[in-house]
Amino acid sequence: MIAFARATDRDLMRRFRAGDRDAFTEIYRAHSPAVHRFALHMTGDSGKAIEITQDVFVWLIHHPDGFDPIRGDLGAFLTGVARKFVQRRWQQEKRWVQYDETATPSVQPATGDGDEDKEQLRSAIAALPERYREVVVLCDLEETSYEDAASQLECATGTVRSRLHRARTLLARKLLGVNRKVKEAVRYSA
Repeated sequence: MIAFARATDRDLMRRFRAGDRDAFTEIYRAHSPAVHRFALHMTGDSGKAIEITQDVFVWLIHHPDGFDPIRGDLGAFLTGVARKFVQRRWQQEKRWVQYDETATPSVQPATGDGDEDKEQLRSAIAALPERYREVVVLCDLEETSYEDAASQLECATGTVRSRLHRARTLLARKLLGVNRKVKEAVRYSA
């Protein structure tokens, strides 16, 4: 199945480079959901994720020769491009002073059973430093292999593994700390 997807991606990119617009549409349909999920997990903002996804595919239109099938999968390549756009956006946002300090990230509110746990996990992941958040998003949420994640992050496989271990440790501490605070608040209010 993976070999078929690679062959299909190679064929689609060959057709796209030759000017076939339908090939680009197929590339977009096949890979935009994963690019969007990555951007959403990294930014925690649906609007920013949509913009980054659009930026990735506009970039691909202008740089069709940027993808080299010998170096890896098209999906991994596009996620790597999305990573660069996320980093660029963070760098640009750091230059501006935030006017409203009470603003919260646009994450969907909890609505029922289990949603509070999901929201705590999303918040804990969003609070991780970027290098740890990237590996959690790629390996744990997107189920990317260590090797593909290393390729996308332009680092060694061992680095991905060690960052993922550290990230999981940080998440466990954060989530245990939240649960302890909730239990203490309930105990003191009773």
